[in-house]
Amino acid sequence: MEEVVSAIPATSKKKSEVWGWIRFLLLLGLAFILINNMIGLTKVSGNSMNPSLQNGNILLMNKIPLFYSSPKYGDVVVIKDQRLGFSIIKRVIGVPGDHVLIANGIIYVNGSPLPELYTVGKSEDMGEKIVENGHLFVVGDNRNLGESKDSRDPSLGQVQLKDVKGYAAISLLPMYRISKPLNLK
Repeated sequence: MEEVVSAIPATSKKKSEVWGWIRFLLLLGLAFILINNMIGLTKVSGNSMNPSLQNGNILLMNKIPLFYSSPKYGDVVVIKDQRLGFSIIKRVIGVPGDHVLIANGIIYVNGSPLPELYTVGKSEDMGEKIVENGHLFVVGDNRNLGESKDSRDPSLGQVQLKDVKGYAAISLLPMYRISKPLNLK
């Protein structure tokens, strides 16, 4: 029998294996950083976004638009509430400078009634509020009294733009698209 001798020295082979592992770990670290800063997952707790989102839904969150734009009308955003210590999910209905009023259960933004096909319940009347610079006026899709802690509630009020963690892009469990932004302007 003939013995086959490897043409590659053992030290070179070990170096190649080590570099392979180093490349793998670097790529894994880069993937983790990108995923953590560009997308994320969040779980819906509660009924404040019914019927659009249900308690227990798992959402894919898109963080990329935060680098180049601000939330717009109808966007469903994930907000880190520093006072509460957890995140909330709400729909943007007012951006800086907007006038928001609720009369006879109808929300008016800049004097125009808000076209809402994705809500349940009736909003409690509220005097006109002007959305401050660097803030958003957000509400839950469930407008029944006491169902949603949002900008209508003085304990939360308008939320700061810097507290927006990302946009709810799609519901993964169960899988479906979230209703599109409104066209107010």
